[in-house]
Amino acid sequence: AGGGRRAVLMSQVGGPLGGRGMALLALALALVGSPGGGQHYDYYGWQPESLPHGRFYGREPQCLDIPPDMQLCHDVGYKRMRLPNLLEHETMAEAKQQASSWVPLLAKQCHTDTQLFLCSLFAPVCLDRPVYPCRSLCEVVRDSCAPVMESYGFPWPEMLHCGKFPSDHELCIAVQFGNSKATPPPVSKICTQCEMEHKADGIMEQMCSSDFVVKMRIKEMTEENGERRLVAAQKKKVLKLGPLKRKDTKKMVLHMRNTSTCPCPQLDSLSGSFLVMGRKVGGRLLLLAIYPWQKHNKEMKFAVKFMLSYPCPLYHPLLYGAGQH
Repeated sequence: AGGGRRAVLMSQVGGPLGGRGMALLALALALVGSPGGGQHYDYYGWQPESLPHGRFYGREPQCLDIPPDMQLCHDVGYKRMRLPNLLEHETMAEAKQQASSWVPLLAKQCHTDTQLFLCSLFAPVCLDRPVYPCRSLCEVVRDSCAPVMESYGFPWPEMLHCGKFPSDHELCIAVQFGNSKATPPPVSKICTQCEMEHKADGIMEQMCSSDFVVKMRIKEMTEENGERRLVAAQKKKVLKLGPLKRKDTKKMVLHMRNTSTCPCPQLDSLSGSFLVMGRKVGGRLLLLAIYPWQKHNKEMKFAVKFMLSYPCPLYHPLLYGAGQH
């Protein structure tokens, strides 16, 4: 009797459909294909803490195709999603907008189950009842990805508090394609702040999503308490002021979080100018991205000119500058 309420997406799956296909098939069969499973399952056996009486839909749920422009989940391994989703987004427009903030985290590859976890909430698989991620899945993704988020000044959000999700003995989505433990970042991996975009649209997205953008020289660099500290030279050009005050620009000090064990090739030499982007968090200036200034780089030149000529769009990815919508 307890087997029907256990996590049905287990880590060891295989066969001709592949890991993801078999996992989804296992979930579908366990929920809707097992004898008596649908009729006898205790639908409200586990309740989200923030939603009373298990009623978390303001409208009748429906199955919709995952749109191609929902970048976070369009290739998750299934084609249709339940709406409203498990984060109470009632329209596809809202779900897409909120999901877009998490695309940069997916790109960081902090854990192989990041997409599975996020899409189980933003674009839950369309079955006859909602199925939440297991607490253990949340915890392993959080433990691997929270340090990356903290590098950009973002805490793990309350809406993804792992204590809200069911334990593994309930019906839920378990760790699938990754290790059951947090994935330690490789020592040789380039610091997240030093990963560069090579196309103009990527650079523009970073600039528009940052609080400030400055062209500057670096006077000195120091390391302390697991972070690097960049002191700007006196002469600098502010391309985007944002929330910076005069005192911020006069004596500019940029902090690079969680960078004590990762390389940053751009900073191997401090000669020349740099294009830097960052956020202001609690009075400190956090570095989000850094590029060596290359006046003959057409992509960089176009991005800077475009940003100075046109207003930035309202879309801001989570890991660059705006946080959650």
